[in-house]
Amino acid sequence: MADLVLVTGAGGVGRLVTERLRAHDRPVRVLVRRDDERAAEVRALGAEVVTGDLTRPETVAAALDGAGRAYFGLSVSPDQLLAATVLATVAKDLGSLDVLVDMSQMTVSQMTTTSTAESRQQRLHWLSERVLDWSGLPVVHVRPTSFLDNPLFTTLAARSIRERGTLELPFGTGRTSPVAAVDVARVVATILRDPGEHVGRVYELTGPRTLDLTGVAAEFSAALGREVSYVDVPLDVWRAEVLAKAGLPPHTEQHIATMAKLHRENRYDRSTDDVERVTGERPQTVERFVAGRKELYTG
Repeated sequence: MADLVLVTGAGGVGRLVTERLRAHDRPVRVLVRRDDERAAEVRALGAEVVTGDLTRPETVAAALDGAGRAYFGLSVSPDQLLAATVLATVAKDLGSLDVLVDMSQMTVSQMTTTSTAESRQQRLHWLSERVLDWSGLPVVHVRPTSFLDNPLFTTLAARSIRERGTLELPFGTGRTSPVAAVDVARVVATILRDPGEHVGRVYELTGPRTLDLTGVAAEFSAALGREVSYVDVPLDVWRAEVLAKAGLPPHTEQHIATMAKLHRENRYDRSTDDVERVTGERPQTVERFVAGRKELYTG
């Protein structure tokens, strides 16, 4: 079945992509590491679920068998480069893909072969893109900027908003244009449904406009119906008192700390219209995103 799409992962963007493809009655196979509640949810959408590991060629080959299109995306993981290399090697050997959509990061567009300011995860994405390009596969790189769904704007921000009405982040005067996972998934699903004109392209995905954190706080205020003000916290203080207590794996913690640092250096002051160009719809604003999750921020 050339139309069969392999989606890696049943959570996050992977689940949203599966949901959109199934809404258009496209056959989907979802590769998961564990057959858990998230797997059950995508199975309920009508997707086939297979278990495996993206770092193991034999399970990747089994998952790709019969698939003509694929979405490759991992959560923040030190296995990013290994998984990309295994997937590219197996897919090249099978020779059956019309398109492979790679979930990368927008920071890659600012990186060089030897740059060192970025996180280990961002470096792995940069290298993964090189491997996929060298493979000669029909690749589309999707590079979202910071996700609105990221802990920076959700769980790590929610406590101070609930308790003090403040958005406490170490971004200084840096500007940002975070994008919602659902908008990224719309782009990915659109490409997977009709890959023709997209193969070989790079799409950089942002929200509708850049804002400083005072502007972001204003959108939180409008969404929650209460005053939310921005408080700039020194990066080392925020990392020690907020991030270190979040219980994240060291690789993930280093990545988020670096994102905060790069925000402070204004590396996230970027805005594109790629979401609208691919899907025909504008990405959602911070206000709309927060309004859909009021309970998280109000308790």
